[in-house]
Amino acid sequence: MEYSYPFSPDWSTTEIIDVVRFFEGVEQAYEKGIKREDMLARYRRFKEIVPSQAEEKTVFREFEEVSGYVSYKVVKLTKEQEDGNLIKM
Repeated sequence: MEYSYPFSPDWSTTEIIDVVRFFEGVEQAYEKGIKREDMLARYRRFKEIVPSQAEEKTVFREFEEVSGYVSYKVVKLTKEQEDGNLIKM
């Protein structure tokens, strides 16, 4: 993809990498599918870095503007599914 991922200058290098991994999971959900367990683990780590719901919405919106992928829909589907399922948008 030819876009940059949203991040905060306050995050450590490890945190930036983990947030990028989360957004790569969102991309996978749209493009080929991702295991629910993998997506859920990535989202849980994302929430450790971005605990505020307001900040989460802001970061999700920034990512959607540059990529066209709606992170909220992926997270919602991930929470609704059972283990073993493939998350595919």
